[in-house]
Amino acid sequence: MSDFYQNGVVTVLHRLGPSNVAQLERELARHGSTHPIALVLPCLYAELARPALRHILDTLSGLSYLNEIVVSLDRASALEFRLAKQYFSALPQRVRLIWNDGHRIQSLLKLFVAKNLDIGHPGKGRGCWMAFGYILARNESQVIALHDCDIASYSREYLARLCYPIANPNLNYEFCKGYYSRVTDRLHGRVTRLFITPLIRSLQQLVGPHPLLTFLDSFRYPLAGEFAMVRDLAWTNRIPGDWGLEIGVLAEIYRNCALRRICQADIADTYDHKHQPLSDNDADTGLLKMCVDITKSLFRNLASEGVVLSDSVLKTLRATYVQSAQEAINRYENDAAINSLMFDRHEERTAVEVFLQGMKLATEGFLDDPLGVPMISNWSRVTHAIPDVFDRMIEAVEEDHAWDPTAEPAVTPR
Repeated sequence: MSDFYQNGVVTVLHRLGPSNVAQLERELARHGSTHPIALVLPCLYAELARPALRHILDTLSGLSYLNEIVVSLDRASALEFRLAKQYFSALPQRVRLIWNDGHRIQSLLKLFVAKNLDIGHPGKGRGCWMAFGYILARNESQVIALHDCDIASYSREYLARLCYPIANPNLNYEFCKGYYSRVTDRLHGRVTRLFITPLIRSLQQLVGPHPLLTFLDSFRYPLAGEFAMVRDLAWTNRIPGDWGLEIGVLAEIYRNCALRRICQADIADTYDHKHQPLSDNDADTGLLKMCVDITKSLFRNLASEGVVLSDSVLKTLRATYVQSAQEAINRYENDAAINSLMFDRHEERTAVEVFLQGMKLATEGFLDDPLGVPMISNWSRVTHAIPDVFDRMIEAVEEDHAWDPTAEPAVTPR
C-alpha cells in the first residue's frame, strides 16, 4: 500500500488499498465510447525474442477497452517485419506496425528533411513521434498511452491506472506520468535515485528556485517511460530524438499544459525491466549514454527558460552534484538496511562516478553547442509544411500492412 502524501506541484494519484483493476477496466470500457484509447508500443525487433514482450501481449489480449494498438518497429529487415506482423497478429485489437526501416516510411522521412523539418536521430523518440502522427492521421482515438516492451513485471493494472486519469472525463487531466517502486532484493533505478534527482536539487541550489526545476522535482519517477495524454498534446509537443526523451517530454508538458491538468499515477507495486549496463568506457551505450543525453536535454531546456549556465556554474554544479549524490547513497543505504535489502556501496559509488563522467561530457557538448540537435518538429508544423502528410502516412502504413512478399513474382537469376 502506498502513502497518501502529496509532494510538489504535480498531483499524485496513489495506490490505496487492494487492487481495483476490474472496476477501473469496466469504467474504461464505458468511457471508451467517448474517449477511445490508443496504445503505442515502441519496439525493437530483438524484443520479440524476449519473454517480457510475449507476457505483455498475453495481457493485452484480455483488454477490451483499447481502441487500437500501434507498434513502432525499429531495426527490422523485410523478413523480420513480416515475422513481426505475424507475432502481433495474435492481438484481438486493431493493430498496425509502423516499419520505420521500410522504404515507404523512409521515403516519408526524406520528404520531411526536404521540407526542412527536424526528424531527429533514429531511435525511440522518432519511433514514438511517428506513431503519434499515425494516430493523429486516423483521428479515431482521443487518448494516447505509451509504455515500453521490456517490462518483465507487466500486469493489467499498469495500463488501466495509466489511462484512467485521462480517459475519465470527470477527472479532467490531460497528461499522466506513471511511477512505481524499483525494488527486488535490492534497490534499482540508479539513474533516478543517484543522478537526476541529485542533479535537479543541485541546480536548485546554484540557480535558485525555478518553476521548471520545481516541476521536474515533483515527479516521483521522472524517467519512467510510461505516460498517457490527450491527443491534442501530440499536436503541439516536440520530442527529443535521444535518451533525453523523458525529460524533454516533461519540459514540453510544462510549457503546453496547465499544472492542474497534469498528474502522476502509481501504476504498480513493483516494476522490473531490462537493466542497462553502466558502460563506463563507452559514451555511446548504456547508462553513460543515457546520462549524457538527459543532462544535455535538461541544460538546453533550462537555457530556453532564460537560465544562464556558464562554464563556471557548470563546473561548480559537478562538485555540488557529487555531495548531493553522496548524501543520496547514505539515505538509500539506510533505506535498504531497514528493509533487509542487499546494498553494495561500492557499486553505488561507481555509478555516481560514471554519472559524473557523463555530466562532464554533456557540459562540454552543451558549451560547444548550446542548441545541439534540434528537437523533432511537432505535428502541427509538419501538417502546415506538408498538408497531405496524414494521407501519405496512412497510405504508407496500410500498404506495409497489406504487403505480402511471398505473393511477389520470383526474380529469375541471369
